[in-house]
Amino acid sequence: MVAAFEPPVPGQSLSETIIPDVKTTLNLFGMHLRKVSGEWDYPQHAHPQYEFNYVLEGEQLLTVNNHSYLQRAGDLVLLRPGDIHSSRSGNGGAFTYFCIHFDIDDKLFISLLSRLNHVLFTSESNVAHRLGPLLSRLVEISTSGSGSITISQRMRLQSAVFELFAQLWEVFSLEADNSSPGTYERIELAHQIRSRLQGLVYQQFKQEVPYDSHYGVDDIAAELGISPSHCYRVFRQVFGLSPRVYLSEQMLHEAKVLLDDHSLSVSQISGLLGYRDIAHFSRQFKRWSGQSPREYREGRS
Repeated sequence: MVAAFEPPVPGQSLSETIIPDVKTTLNLFGMHLRKVSGEWDYPQHAHPQYEFNYVLEGEQLLTVNNHSYLQRAGDLVLLRPGDIHSSRSGNGGAFTYFCIHFDIDDKLFISLLSRLNHVLFTSESNVAHRLGPLLSRLVEISTSGSGSITISQRMRLQSAVFELFAQLWEVFSLEADNSSPGTYERIELAHQIRSRLQGLVYQQFKQEVPYDSHYGVDDIAAELGISPSHCYRVFRQVFGLSPRVYLSEQMLHEAKVLLDDHSLSVSQISGLLGYRDIAHFSRQFKRWSGQSPREYREGRS
């Protein structure tokens, strides 16, 4: 096999700096620039990628995991995979926003994103100040020309996004460095637990793992090499609730979304969520919400 490069002859190299290999995959999804009317109202949804949402004109009221954020021109929002969010005008008028979904396989960068507790970065913030020009550059690149995106545009988009990530890393790396190692490790572990809990919800919804399966929080703890008690303690310290309560909240949300669709019967919803029968689903739903599925649906009609 021929080597990728030939080493220098010994004694001929006077100085040398070895640069680590760069192996990073970046995927960009659903990138768009959109101007909408004051009647704009986008329903609750979630997606498996990260999202940058940047308002250029007007005001957007973004609700993320039941918390509302008023986003004005120049404000930036960072959404994480699984964040449940909806959008409408913030003042009843038209607004323009730029949106980009992405995933990246750089573990250190993903670790940084998972540790950020912020959702909204106002135009006065250091983050928006550093990232705003790059986001404007992305808008310019993505809207230049017409028709399908060219290879040149695609490469420029990826280049601009990587520069965007570099700026984000520089802004927050100092903050992360100032955190104690113990704090960092605890937050990192809690996010790993949450990610696996979200995966469990999606698996149940796809009927890959039925709800009454024995797989659960104890198995997640075992996979991470920690005791169940430590799993519960770390998760509660970071997120303020137990893993089981978090899992129940996620399942309740999925159930409510389906119950709002009146084309589906309660029996069908029970099956979609992986329950063995409608009675089991009804008991669980009432335990979570204080009312039966039918009572919840009647109250929404």
